[in-house]
Amino acid sequence: MGRLQLPLSGDVTQTINPWTWVFSPSQGGQVGLFNFSIDLGPSTNPAVEKDILSGVASYGKQLGRVEDALRLVLDTLEELVPERKLSNDKAVIAFKALMYEIDNVKAQHKGN
Repeated sequence: MGRLQLPLSGDVTQTINPWTWVFSPSQGGQVGLFNFSIDLGPSTNPAVEKDILSGVASYGKQLGRVEDALRLVLDTLEELVPERKLSNDKAVIAFKALMYEIDNVKAQHKGN
């Protein structure tokens, strides 16, 4: 589980210089006064992870694609193996419940 560091809750190394924010936006530092940093733990290759997150897809999008693929696999397996009731498996039940909750949240946000 990652840890969430709120402002002033841990090691704070931030230069407060409004002139830099206005005249040097290419430095890529903090733009707002309150930014949250979420540390997801150690990575074997942080540069690759950063490039994927900033240029390819966020964690949410990546998990969404895995979710879509796993739903397809489960639906296909249930049809191919009728003697094995996958819908009775605890892991499948928990997965489908989680996907149901996620679908509800997505539907609420589409309505807004």
